[in-house]
Amino acid sequence: MDAANLPPYARLLRIEPKLVDDRLQLVMPFTDDVVGRPGFLHGGAITGLLESAAFGTLRLALADEQIEMKPITVTVDFMRGGRPKPTYADAVIERLGRRMANVDAFAWQDSRDTPIASARMNFLLDRQSD
Repeated sequence: MDAANLPPYARLLRIEPKLVDDRLQLVMPFTDDVVGRPGFLHGGAITGLLESAAFGTLRLALADEQIEMKPITVTVDFMRGGRPKPTYADAVIERLGRRMANVDAFAWQDSRDTPIASARMNFLLDRQSD
């Protein structure tokens, strides 16, 4: 997957995708564009990173299918402040049905075991062939 397959907001945040152990992992560098209060990431940038990880992971799982993915709900839990360093994110598809998908996304800086935020996203899948 390349950055062109991510939501447009991901390009603004300079998010770069890579595959790690056959899973999509995103990296968002710390720049002036993602600063909230001095010395911390903005919550909107963290949310954008989590959303991009969820969309990208789901897009990879649905690779060859013509499916429009429409977010229904997004719940974000902020666990600790993001510091001025690169932030990583990935996602796990918890359920992939015919019309719905449930995806959990996680953002971290030092270790995936200590996330700075997580998100639960529910998607409506609009299959073009239906």
